[in-house]
Amino acid sequence: MMKPEKYENFQMGLFDEWERSQMVKGADVFSTRSGLVRREWLSRCRKERALTQDLMSDIADLKNLDTALRRVIRNKGSAGIDGKSVEELNDWFSNHYRELQHQLTTGTYRVTAVKEVWIPKPNGGKRQLGIPTVKDRMVQQAISQVLSKRYDSTFSDHSYGFRPKRNAHQALRKAGDYVAEGKSWIVDIDLAKFFDEVNHDRLLWQLSTRIGDKRVLRLIGKFLRAGMLSGGMTTQRVKGTPQGSPLSPLLSNIVLDELDKELERRGH
Repeated sequence: MMKPEKYENFQMGLFDEWERSQMVKGADVFSTRSGLVRREWLSRCRKERALTQDLMSDIADLKNLDTALRRVIRNKGSAGIDGKSVEELNDWFSNHYRELQHQLTTGTYRVTAVKEVWIPKPNGGKRQLGIPTVKDRMVQQAISQVLSKRYDSTFSDHSYGFRPKRNAHQALRKAGDYVAEGKSWIVDIDLAKFFDEVNHDRLLWQLSTRIGDKRVLRLIGKFLRAGMLSGGMTTQRVKGTPQGSPLSPLLSNIVLDELDKELERRGH
């Protein structure tokens, strides 16, 4: 079995290898499992990866970390498996921010397992949450802030979930506008257990098409694979991105953007 660090290096190089194999063909359009890909798209990917070779420096920037710290404290929430509360996070950060910056930039930051919590659903049943430690929540928030600046503007104009200055009420108003224009159908789709079923390899591949800093990709991979503590036992996750994580909403939008764009291509 391949060691974790070797698997990560192999996984992070998948897109580079695939891109080289496509470009040498000299064609303008390539066929992939996701559909047709144009040479211009590959060219944009190369440019994006060139611009994001040192993305971790932006994540580890003190101003970005401080903003993430304040966001986590403002959102409150329960403690993770280490028992540390958000009220303790400010003092910890004041004394350890340089150490944290060093760990992030050198790729030595260690991710802690998440705590399993079950909450009732409005329509019955229960939803599983994975609660990271407050320190991991702050780092995830720092990553999300930097990636959002690069990804949000590329998402569909028809996407409203988990996006800055967008919400479900705006989506409902837009649906009402379509009805007023004479449209006859509005389709509401619920993807069953979506957060639980996200494919890690596919998601990391998507991220690698635009992110050139492999330290960032490896750290996101660690967060995705972090174990979940339940009943005194830690289980390893091989798929899914836990609800309760500050990074999960952005990652879910990156995954679902393919669906949005395909629906648009079909004229919906």
